[in-house]
Amino acid sequence: MAISSSVVFIFTSLLFLSGYVLQQQTVRSLQAVIKPQPVAPPPPSPVLAKHFGTPPGHSFYDKYLASNRPKGGWAKVAYVQLVREHLHVCNALMLFAVLEEHESMAQRVIMYPKEWDQKVDGQSPVDPHIDTSKRLLREAATRYRVMLQPVEPMLKLVGGESIFPLVGLLSLSAYNRLVYLPPSGLVLDTSGLDHLFTLPMETNMLGISAGSEDESNTPSVVLLSPSKEAFQTSLESLPSKGYDEDRFQSKISLLADLPEDQVHVVAKTSSLRHQDDAFDAADFSDTTSYVHISDAGMLGPEYDSSREAIASARPRKLQPKKAWHDMYEKYRQSRMDVCGLDLEPAPRSGVDNLGAQDQQTVI
Repeated sequence: MAISSSVVFIFTSLLFLSGYVLQQQTVRSLQAVIKPQPVAPPPPSPVLAKHFGTPPGHSFYDKYLASNRPKGGWAKVAYVQLVREHLHVCNALMLFAVLEEHESMAQRVIMYPKEWDQKVDGQSPVDPHIDTSKRLLREAATRYRVMLQPVEPMLKLVGGESIFPLVGLLSLSAYNRLVYLPPSGLVLDTSGLDHLFTLPMETNMLGISAGSEDESNTPSVVLLSPSKEAFQTSLESLPSKGYDEDRFQSKISLLADLPEDQVHVVAKTSSLRHQDDAFDAADFSDTTSYVHISDAGMLGPEYDSSREAIASARPRKLQPKKAWHDMYEKYRQSRMDVCGLDLEPAPRSGVDNLGAQDQQTVI
């Protein structure tokens, strides 16, 4: 009898406890339903990317960029490439590919010889490089939103050579400011270059030199303020013969000092020879916007230079040498990825014939 009573007591206690647990769960569920839900906090304000990737028209960005926007807005400024040789079409395409990747809001223009579009007696052009150049120009227009502008030569030399002087860029009077990057070079980051559109200019052409003091004063970046008057004045001052583009560029007024936050906007590979032991290759790549690739004794980054030429041109110190090799290798890889072109074989006659042979190997 005592055992039966104990069994009944145990089962009664378990039944009571299970009922109590279910009751508490039901009460908590009802409280959760009846209790008002907390209001979710508003989403954080958008963060402006350093490359100014969002186009004008958004109030947040308009306010943020009020002090940094170029005169007339981003529709009135442009990166422009004056392509005179087939060899440099790929370089222009590479520059605009980076501008598109970094979402630069400036406009993009390629000026090229109009004769490239012409046919002889209804037949295809004889120049074997025309097809490659046209392919790259079409890709620039369709993929990277580049405006293509064929131009007539401004000068004709006695031997029939067509001349396209840099002053021809001043004819683009629809823009308030142009940035021209002489070939060949690499755009590593567009934020510093975009700031060049906001720099004050007292002349129609202003250069930025990245070379060392013992090098020529040929600019690595040229800023232009186009106008019909400036173009006409420059056109009238052109010599009828003996025009030399390098000599002309060496006479362009150079910007004395960049703002403190833009000292790493442009660099030149030839200047790496003069860097000391404190130089850091990784920091150079991370903080430089544009690298002008030009070295004495080197044909250019488009060519497969000899070991002797490379050994003579590259810096001696470890870190500057690493940065130098990185720039040439990055250019080679970008040329392959963007244009589908391998390096050009070096002309047999050497540097003196640079430009005489500009064959392009299609991959």
